[in-house]
Amino acid sequence: MSALPCPVVDPFAAPGQAYATITSFLRSEEAQRVKHSELERQLEVMGRELMRKLLQAHLDLREPGKAAEPVRDAAGTILAPTPAHTRNLESIFGTVEVTRTGYGAEEKPSLHPLDGALNLPSEKYSLEVRRRVAIEAAKGAFEEGVKTLTAFTGAHVPKRQFEELVIRAAQDFGTFYAERQKCARADPHTASVLVLTVDGKGVVMRPEDLREATRRAAAERKKSFTARLGRGRRLHAKRMASVAAIYTVEPFVRTPEEILPDSERPGVEPTRPRPEHKRVWASLSQPPEEVITAMFEEAAHRDPRRHKRWVALVDGNQTQIDHLQRLAEEQELPMPIVVDFIHVAQYVWEAALALFPENPPEQDRWVRAHLLEILRGKASLVAAGIRRSATLREMAAAERKPLDSVPIIFSATRRICSTTRRWLKVSRSLPGSLKAPVGIWWRTG
Repeated sequence: MSALPCPVVDPFAAPGQAYATITSFLRSEEAQRVKHSELERQLEVMGRELMRKLLQAHLDLREPGKAAEPVRDAAGTILAPTPAHTRNLESIFGTVEVTRTGYGAEEKPSLHPLDGALNLPSEKYSLEVRRRVAIEAAKGAFEEGVKTLTAFTGAHVPKRQFEELVIRAAQDFGTFYAERQKCARADPHTASVLVLTVDGKGVVMRPEDLREATRRAAAERKKSFTARLGRGRRLHAKRMASVAAIYTVEPFVRTPEEILPDSERPGVEPTRPRPEHKRVWASLSQPPEEVITAMFEEAAHRDPRRHKRWVALVDGNQTQIDHLQRLAEEQELPMPIVVDFIHVAQYVWEAALALFPENPPEQDRWVRAHLLEILRGKASLVAAGIRRSATLREMAAAERKPLDSVPIIFSATRRICSTTRRWLKVSRSLPGSLKAPVGIWWRTG
């Protein structure tokens, strides 16, 4: 079913007049006295109105959109034409009107061929406005999105309608990712390392949208607070989103000294290989195990014959590590786990601040020396030495807490390594510059 255009006497006369008004203003003495910033603002408003009139002229050219062939509904019933109906459409340039012929029958909803030809949504707001709303909603609060949309477009979307458009934009979220996963195909020409990485991100939620356990903890926590907003007030106010990514990349080998170069002797940075075909997705509703399972399924689509080297990248989250190890063992997959070195370095820095609170140069020297030892595979020795330093200094429990945290994170990495060695003889498979007795790769940057 297609719609026939209806000839209109010069529908572009109004936008032509608007354009003449703009050029006349720019030639005027008044414009000669206006500063450029004010001139930009005036031109933006006038130009937006010109664009609105151009869009309206085009829509007028296509109205009333009578059908070229008989109109039938889903049941096959032939519908008769009805008087033309006019509807408003909120575009990014402002509000325009669309007049179109309807086709209906008794006790049946009317159909409008022009709506189909233009692919108009059922509600007032155009698809481009809905796209801009979704973009702004992803950046921040709804109120800020409404303000930005008002400032930079001609569309007027109240806050409640803004929220409803966001909900509609997200309704096909699961289907979208499922289709993307189906489209994943093996590509033998991509890089040799297939990276699977997973992380968590806490998102502040309304109380009614928290998971049951978190909601109960938040209710208990709330009893201990007064009206004053104090430290820890937002504890148990977040829901953890599981974030996953998958991509291929060429190997990039560096020595510990290249990862932590001496600042006094800067060297030439080698060119890092770029990730290929990277896909990132996240979910608040799905538990981590489902997101990680979906990540493994897409990896299997990309490398069904296991020709590539699979590597998992984590930041030390034990729940995610457990899921990764379980899936890899079930599939008999030799997949080493890469621990994000930046997260480990944060613990070492906290220990340095506790040991040398008033000596930044010593902090830097001490941290660099210990991080180099960790990169050389001596994490256990570093952890034991840090704890021994706290004991020899006879530090109080509160003072030595940052130092005691370092062995905890290292014990987690040692457990990862012991499992990894069951899959691979890592000390022989790692590049020579990164061979380590603990059998782990560190990611930096």
